[in-house]
Amino acid sequence: MALIKAVRGKTPSFGKNCYLADNATIIGDVIMGDECSIWFQTVIRGDVNSIRIGNRVNIQDGSILHCLYKKSTINIGNHVSIGHHVIIHGATVHDHVLIGMGAIIMDHAVIGENSIIAAGAIVLDGTVVEPGSIYAGIPARRVKDVDRVQTKNMIERIAENYLMYAGWYRDSNGQE
Repeated sequence: MALIKAVRGKTPSFGKNCYLADNATIIGDVIMGDECSIWFQTVIRGDVNSIRIGNRVNIQDGSILHCLYKKSTINIGNHVSIGHHVIIHGATVHDHVLIGMGAIIMDHAVIGENSIIAAGAIVLDGTVVEPGSIYAGIPARRVKDVDRVQTKNMIERIAENYLMYAGWYRDSNGQE
């Protein structure tokens, strides 16, 4: 069972039909929408500030979400896929975004909707990623626009697949 811990008088809350992996850790001021999946060894630490997660968000294995005390919060929109070993620290991620494996999103960055952050990219503090764009590299820079095929084949497909995967685990563990 996932570790769900209150801190400073704040207890995480979850929408309907969420899947939390057995060794995921969710702490403090975290509010999560419906049909989210939080995967193995993921840590969501709302101890120093708030973390808000929309509907149908998947946060994959080994990712870490945290903020700066009294200085930054995390806000994640709907239909967002956060790849394995991603770090999001005090940033905003809008709807329909794919964040590739190992990417780092720093404080006060804003990721526009329908965007892709490439695997291994580092999005620096305060960077604004334009909606519908792909950012890659260290530091992350705009590479090109996302086309409709990429949106359908990557962003939407991965988000839908993670809904299916979460169902496999809920069914086998008896979770609702």
